[in-house]
Amino acid sequence: MMNTEVMREIYSNYDKKKIANLPRAVFDGRIIVIQTENEAQKAVDYLSSFSLVGIDTETRPSFKKGVSHKVSLLQLSTDDTCFLFRLKHIGIPESLIRFFQDERITKIGLSLHDDLLSLRRRGEFEPRSFLDLQQYVKAFGIQDMSLQKIYANVFGQKISKGQRLSNWEADVLTDGQKLYAATDAWACIKLYRELETLKKTNEYRLIKQSEVGGSTEIEK
Repeated sequence: MMNTEVMREIYSNYDKKKIANLPRAVFDGRIIVIQTENEAQKAVDYLSSFSLVGIDTETRPSFKKGVSHKVSLLQLSTDDTCFLFRLKHIGIPESLIRFFQDERITKIGLSLHDDLLSLRRRGEFEPRSFLDLQQYVKAFGIQDMSLQKIYANVFGQKISKGQRLSNWEADVLTDGQKLYAATDAWACIKLYRELETLKKTNEYRLIKQSEVGGSTEIEK
């Protein structure tokens, strides 16, 4: 019989009101901005030595009806290094196309359908070995779809969204923008690793939480 005292509690629907009081999760590794095709090639060479890479994108927000922008930034992260590819300057170079199509590397992100659609508007490629956390967490009974809520659910930490609507096409990205962008991509790979561990150890229990309140505990 399992020791329920050490079981991790995972919620089917995490209470968004609790997030504000959680400690902040911040990427503390290297952040490297990529602005040329040569830099992109070197970054991809480095990333290609890893089997798991976190992925995310950012797009300049539009505040006018009918006006939209192409994806501005691509973030690719390992556990301790995140590359920020400024797609406005380099588009989708051949090195990135090879990376996206490399079946040996699992690219882990969230809401990947939207990200891939945006990326393919800048350059055509055949996506291979992409894993979407929105689909992956369903096996645990998690119904939340946002990175912020899933991360808070699993780690009890808050991912700040303060920079989300900033100008991602600015000539120079601020330190705040860089940290925000890197944290999102890094959080994806960290979530995947943690959930894989929980799946192997089975040391968690799901608390079913309805949208209107009330809960039922189910031990897994």
